[in-house]
Amino acid sequence: MRGVILYGPPAAGKDTITTALRDLDERYQLYSRLKVGPGRTSGYRMSDESTLEGLRRRGDVVWENQRYGARYVVDRPSLVTSLSAGVPVVHLGQRSAVAAVTAAVTGVRWCVVYLWCPRQVAEQRIIARRTGDTEARLRAWDATEPLSEADLILNTAELSPHEAAERIHRHVLADEATEAPQARRSSASSS
Repeated sequence: MRGVILYGPPAAGKDTITTALRDLDERYQLYSRLKVGPGRTSGYRMSDESTLEGLRRRGDVVWENQRYGARYVVDRPSLVTSLSAGVPVVHLGQRSAVAAVTAAVTGVRWCVVYLWCPRQVAEQRIIARRTGDTEARLRAWDATEPLSEADLILNTAELSPHEAAERIHRHVLADEATEAPQARRSSASSS
């Protein structure tokens, strides 16, 4: 099983690069986080407090954070389903979220990509979206820590979404190529 984590601050290009990845290979699918609260609904599985509480009781909440007046959740059942169906692309903005998601399901090879751009570029992109919460998103941008240990670090002010997606895809393919001979050796030694 494989997955991609696009980590970075608001307006770093997670949505546009996910679309470009999907254009390259239909196996890439946006992992739709559970969302409880107001705001944008596109790209989320909208839910309610009782559903979220049920996930918490069962220990199925992998990561939860609150931002922009809403709660955003990565839950184990939907993550497992996404991993079984293709290559989920998970959008995250907190370092501890990356650690939680990569540890949540065993046997997954994650390609962790740190997307960033200069703050003024992010501000222009946020303003162009017209979401009405520019200051809150810039505070989130300021709070997003760098992720120097990522598999790839891409400045989206210098790359088109297509170029960024190509680099990520090449990295995933290279991982698959090195994994295949190891899998063949493992199965041969166990016979």
